Amino acid sequence: MITARQTRAARALLGWTQETLAEKALVSLTALKRLESANDLKVFETTLDQVRRALEGAGIVFLNSGQGEGVMIVHAKDESPGA
Repeated sequence: MITARQTRAARALLGWTQETLAEKALVSLTALKRLESANDLKVFETTLDQVRRALEGAGIVFLNSGQGEGVMIVHAKDESPGA
């Protein structure tokens, strides 16, 4: 499961606004704002899944370990840095 902090961090890595992510994930902006809320507001599992899939499709990898959580961005093998 991804967290609100991971979602916000992933958007920052991609340079996406909340509006952009909501559009790409096919969820409402209100639902995305609830998901990203620091107050741990509940959202439908389908909303969370659609957001996760949209971010993963853009190259985001979600990291979870005993030491914490995070995100990283990976690039397709055929992309070269600076290209």
